[in-house]
Amino acid sequence: MNVIKTRIPEVCIIEPRVFTDDRGYFYESFNLGKFSAAIGREVNFIQDNHSHSKQHTLRGLHYQMENPQDKLVRVVQGRVFDVAVDIRKSSPTFGHWVGVELSAENQRQLWVPAGFAHGFLVLSDTADFLYKVNHYWSPHSERRIIWNDPAIGIEWPVTDEPVLSPKDAAGVVLAQAETFA
Repeated sequence: MNVIKTRIPEVCIIEPRVFTDDRGYFYESFNLGKFSAAIGREVNFIQDNHSHSKQHTLRGLHYQMENPQDKLVRVVQGRVFDVAVDIRKSSPTFGHWVGVELSAENQRQLWVPAGFAHGFLVLSDTADFLYKVNHYWSPHSERRIIWNDPAIGIEWPVTDEPVLSPKDAAGVVLAQAETFA
């Protein structure tokens, strides 16, 4: 696998080694030993999630204060613009963001460690978004930052207002958000 460091070093793009021939392709979407070596620590993923969304849907920016989640995300159908925002106050990149297109075609994955808010925007007609997490969802500790916080300045590739859930529409700006030390 190829690991690409982003402008926030803890967030990495993972490019699996894809074996292609006239029948199609094959790749390991996850190998604990290789992945642990690539990020420098072992992660105990305990759950896989699958989200199917329509075009212009924006999910996020989500995080949990209790049992914060490490996430390994990928798209198996369609295209999304995936974003991680550093919400660790002691970090030199606090409030900075990384965005990358993930698609079934490019087969890239994004490693989003705990301490980051995460979200994605569906660019294709539909998208199937898969992600592994190392802690179970904790509804009482889930938090949201509003997708268009001007202090963060995410450059979403959107021309119209995205489709948001009522909870995501009620997200707060980073300055009002509960963050990590």
